[in-house]
Amino acid sequence: MEHRFANCILDDARMTLTRGGAPVALEPRVFDLIHLLVRNAGDLVTRDRLIDEVWQGRIVSESAISACIAAARRALGDDGKAQAVIRTVARRGLMLVAEVASSAPEPSLSEPPAIVQRVRHLSGNHGESIVYAVNGTGPPLLRVDAPAWDIEAEWNAHYWRDATEALAQFYRVARFTRRDFGKGRDGAPRIDYDAMAEELALVADAVGFDRFAMFSQSGGVHAALRFAARYPARVSRLVIAGGYVEGRSRRSGTEVADDAFRHLVAEGWRAEAEGIGAAFMLAYLPEGPLEAIMAAARNFQDSVSKETELALRDAINTVDNGPLLSQIRCPTLIVHARHDAVHPLSEARKLAAGIADAELLVLDTANHLPLPGNPSWDVFLSAFRDFLGTSP
Repeated sequence: MEHRFANCILDDARMTLTRGGAPVALEPRVFDLIHLLVRNAGDLVTRDRLIDEVWQGRIVSESAISACIAAARRALGDDGKAQAVIRTVARRGLMLVAEVASSAPEPSLSEPPAIVQRVRHLSGNHGESIVYAVNGTGPPLLRVDAPAWDIEAEWNAHYWRDATEALAQFYRVARFTRRDFGKGRDGAPRIDYDAMAEELALVADAVGFDRFAMFSQSGGVHAALRFAARYPARVSRLVIAGGYVEGRSRRSGTEVADDAFRHLVAEGWRAEAEGIGAAFMLAYLPEGPLEAIMAAARNFQDSVSKETELALRDAINTVDNGPLLSQIRCPTLIVHARHDAVHPLSEARKLAAGIADAELLVLDTANHLPLPGNPSWDVFLSAFRDFLGTSP
């Protein structure tokens, strides 16, 4: 059924929303909230009914409910002050006040073609194979992930792909991954963040980005900081999610071998893959969704060998980004989870203190990274767009 109201069309068969003829990305609970209000247009939807139907009766915080309502209003071009579409009835619930016309959609003669991600290849400075892809239109945005993150596997995983497509609605997003890692003289995989920073330049040149914004996440922060310090004229703005100044071993004063994550990798990176991978990723995404945890575990385990993952663990445990912070000249937004158990909020505060005029956004979650399916996602996406704007 298609529901037309204000300048929006909600299609509950295809689970899509358009506003002014343009598609609007929705987190599943936000869609469910709008759908509930549309089906009961003009009637009061109580808070209890809201929780029963959108959260299936689960215990949910007031902040999560408020974030979902705010995201629904933004999606419909409304806000809490105007309340032209969604009206709050004090202490009782919500009401959709726009006139709604519902009808069956016109039948489609064929299914729309699936979106295919086209990847390209280039060689790194040491001969490593780099795979990259570009999605969306708009101002250029280079996303820098953990070195072992596979963008092709990500594209086939629901929640992770949703995160990419949400950004690609507003930006021309370039992403990349390494296919292999070179080896040092000792035969061990070589993890060199300075070399990775130079690879960012190769990718940016390959996709035609001259001056651009960067979005770096977790283990991708180390190369991004080095690139921003080395090429200040090329980076317009920088967003850091789940970043940290010092690796776990440096800030705790413990030996690298004492890292619990390293033990998980050493004991079964390939054998018992699902159990080891899930345990590894659960620490990073304790609030889920579970599907995202399992997809991330498979992504990492299928991307690199145990030896390479151990080398990566050692590198991130001993990294020191402190000397770089004063060299970052671009406006910077630092995003961090309030209850992150992997890299604590204190590390984000150190980043914010060390980078001139940096902003810090604290998300009310334990998930290391913002992800669709979690109430903090809409807060993150709104702040991300406000910070980057719509121009390079």
